[in-house]
Amino acid sequence: MVQNQPKSKSISRVKVITKHYSICICSSLLYLAFVSAVFAEPVKALHLVDLTHSFNQTTIYWPTSKSFEMEIVHRGKTKGGYWYEANNISTAEHGGTHMDAPAHFSEGRWRIDQVPLEKLIAAGVVVDVRSKTKNNPDYRVGKSDFVDWEQQHGKIPEHSIVLLLTGWEQYWPDKKKYLGTDAQGDAKNLHFPGFAEDAARFLTKERLVASVGLDTASLDYGQSEDFRAHQIFGAANVPGFENVANLSKLPAKGFRVIALPMKIGQGSGAPLRIVAEIY
Repeated sequence: MVQNQPKSKSISRVKVITKHYSICICSSLLYLAFVSAVFAEPVKALHLVDLTHSFNQTTIYWPTSKSFEMEIVHRGKTKGGYWYEANNISTAEHGGTHMDAPAHFSEGRWRIDQVPLEKLIAAGVVVDVRSKTKNNPDYRVGKSDFVDWEQQHGKIPEHSIVLLLTGWEQYWPDKKKYLGTDAQGDAKNLHFPGFAEDAARFLTKERLVASVGLDTASLDYGQSEDFRAHQIFGAANVPGFENVANLSKLPAKGFRVIALPMKIGQGSGAPLRIVAEIY
């Protein structure tokens, strides 16, 4: 014969079950409250700045390079009645807003399609040297300029992207003012600022930057004949962004750079779409 369980045991089990479900209900309510709070948070609008010049017939290229060309294949209504556009384009690697791969001036270093994304997407800083370049188009931005910047803004972070604001964008797309000459093939009369050799060594060896860029046609100043900055950056596998636009719209720091070149296999350079996201 099965005997009835004592009444006290039955009451205890009821209490345990009730306590268990109470905990589950409380946990569920807390979770729902958390989810509601998260989704109630307003989504912060992105503040993006385009740092890219458009590619067209006015795009500035190195004097010895082929310029940008676009052939319209079709632009208009088709026989079927729908709209259709297609073009053929032709361009040198190094012109307009573009990226220099390290291999551009350093044997055995990364070509365009080998550069890791970590070198192209990183926190950025802008070093404003317009006061130095205003009356000196051949100014070479040296280590001291970066040390001065650090005294005001703090140490340049490792693996960051360093951008030079020389003020040269104000001359775009006037080739003579921007380059110093508008003669095709004339690479002897170029005048614009660039990185000095000691600055390139400082950024690659002491600050371990991811990439560098500026608003002129070259990492080296216009009158350079040995392109020492290119060589140093290239040897350190540091890509360079040239002819960057809208740097005056960025703060000294507090933004992220996203620089994605056309992924040309074995390329020494490529057209670049570069933007900044201000925090």
